Amino acid sequence: MSDIETQLQPRREDQVVTTLRVDVIDGPDKGKTWSSSDAISVGTARDNALTLGDFTVSRYHLEVTARPGGIVVSDLGSTNGTFVGAVRIERATVPTGTLVRLGGSTIRFEDAERRTVPAPSPTSFAGMVASSVSMLRLFGDIERIAAAPTSVLIVGESGTGKERVAEALHAHSGRGAAPLVTIDCGALPSSLLASELFGHERGAFTGADRTHPGAFERAGNGTVFLDEIGELPPADQASLLGVLERRRFRRVGGTADLEVGARVVAATNRDLRAEVNNGRFRHDLYHRLAVVVLRLPPLRERRDEVPLLVEHFARELGVVGPIDHTFGAEVMARWQRHPWPGNVRELRNAVEAALVVGPGVLDEAHVSSPDALLPYKDARAAYVRDFELAYLTRLMAESGGNVSKAARTGKMDRSHLIDLLQRHGLKA
Repeated sequence: MSDIETQLQPRREDQVVTTLRVDVIDGPDKGKTWSSSDAISVGTARDNALTLGDFTVSRYHLEVTARPGGIVVSDLGSTNGTFVGAVRIERATVPTGTLVRLGGSTIRFEDAERRTVPAPSPTSFAGMVASSVSMLRLFGDIERIAAAPTSVLIVGESGTGKERVAEALHAHSGRGAAPLVTIDCGALPSSLLASELFGHERGAFTGADRTHPGAFERAGNGTVFLDEIGELPPADQASLLGVLERRRFRRVGGTADLEVGARVVAATNRDLRAEVNNGRFRHDLYHRLAVVVLRLPPLRERRDEVPLLVEHFARELGVVGPIDHTFGAEVMARWQRHPWPGNVRELRNAVEAALVVGPGVLDEAHVSSPDALLPYKDARAAYVRDFELAYLTRLMAESGGNVSKAARTGKMDRSHLIDLLQRHGLKA
């Protein structure tokens, strides 16, 4: 029995599901229509939900999604633009009935159906928990496609849990006995990527003093997870495409062909359709990778799940009894208002910090005030700085100022602890 059936605490509010309809009312494809409760992509490429034959429309022109506040229209970096009236838009929320022009075509959005469904019971699946319709549908999609050999592209903002989804796909695929090998395409220079992906022979380049098996070789019949695939340089895109098409590869400097037995799962926080439109990502490689696309919603679109996730993370971090004394109603309400630019990862860090030094470490100016919201990089640095200062202060107090004891208590390297104490102006 799958752990998708494990039930957690019940939810209280029903959820509204909207089925959106897109009608083509002018242009070569006049009369075409498409309805879906998921996002609807429009363009000339065959894998769009609504495919148009208008040559003035881009391969991936726009995407529309039904939201509680209206219909969100997002241009995907199209060549000729997306217009509402005379205004060219990149992203806008519009009411039903709005006419949108793309190239020589005009489309209109309507609510095909709006229904209220009983709120699903919170569910645990592969180390993830959720109670929203969108996430529970994602869990079902993972179970449904896990055993298929097809490539999967996981799309979502940073911190939404793309690596967890990749792990779930691997665990439920029947390949669990074989390795899951992860390559971070954004962390490696192009000069090393080919070696990490395909391996190299001894003497293939300066410093190659021994044979090195790459990710595809190490994975065997398991899974190769290509994280941040949108960062892959053009030359490496061509190499990867060749391997996926031929299902064979050679080590750098080698002459023997090796077979690919692994399934490929890729992830990105970019919209690769826009990258294809702009010529930064190969269209043919996109199609090879995006046989199935799984989309992770940002946490701000499912804030009702924050209390559920807080309890889940607290349990993961060892909390056994009630957590109300740490995460009271005021803290929970504040966290549900917060936009969480770092998504689920940021929330987990906040839970961990609160368990160590109390929820006050999350200063309102850093988290909740829209007027004071900093750029993500600056806000994260401020949060880490405040967390370290609060943690180190309490650690040294409980250790009686003894650095060695503090290092043992915090399970830290003593020299690293001294560096942190000096950085924060605390005397070691």
